[in-house]
Amino acid sequence: MSFLHPEILQLAPNYRHLEAFVRSLPERFDRGEGRVIHKSRNELRVISHEGQAYVVKSYRRPIAVNRIVYGFLRASKAKRAYDNANLLLNLGIGTPEPVAYLNIRSAAGLLFDRSFFVSVASTCPYRYEDLFKEEIPFADEVLRAIGHLTAKLHNAGLAHKDYGRANILFDKTERLGLRLELVDLNRMARGPLDIKAGCKNFERLPATPHMHRLMAETYAADRGFDPDECFSLMQAYRSTQPGKIDDKY
Repeated sequence: MSFLHPEILQLAPNYRHLEAFVRSLPERFDRGEGRVIHKSRNELRVISHEGQAYVVKSYRRPIAVNRIVYGFLRASKAKRAYDNANLLLNLGIGTPEPVAYLNIRSAAGLLFDRSFFVSVASTCPYRYEDLFKEEIPFADEVLRAIGHLTAKLHNAGLAHKDYGRANILFDKTERLGLRLELVDLNRMARGPLDIKAGCKNFERLPATPHMHRLMAETYAADRGFDPDECFSLMQAYRSTQPGKIDDKY
């Protein structure tokens, strides 16, 4: 590692052959390589390399004070996303396979500059929000599975802090059955979750009463809670969300 251009690179064991590719990501982003799939504060692109598609998330440069914090005191968002993906996989919870993270400091080596998280591109064709856009014959099965998955997370003392409509992916095939995958993992809360904290974690997921009922029943069964209380809490917490449009679904 050069002092003038310090980098921290972590590669998953099965992807050590991708070191040169991952180190080249800043230049690839700068020249606009890949297909943009999301761009706001951070940017996600699908970039293919040697016949495999990867999703690369580039985190924006932090504000001045956080460039010091992330440089010396706190794990970068890219590292947290990588670590949390491995944690979920070890728990048997689906997420696209993590490949690497790359942290880059400024030329002087003192301030945090950029970071990238790389995963294998998911093959799931649906996101939670697609439940409202098209007729999905196994929609009820998906909702029950979300209840089970969320309970598994919470029983492990974990809560996805960006548990929204774009961050739950799913698919169902004859060969693999129903699959759920969670994405956008850099913000994960740790600690015990009681019934109120657990049900509040669903608040960013738009849902009709029927949808809340299905998720509440499976979530409550796995956590030993009362399903009617879970249903009421999910509805109450969802009603506090600004600009919610559940009544249109």
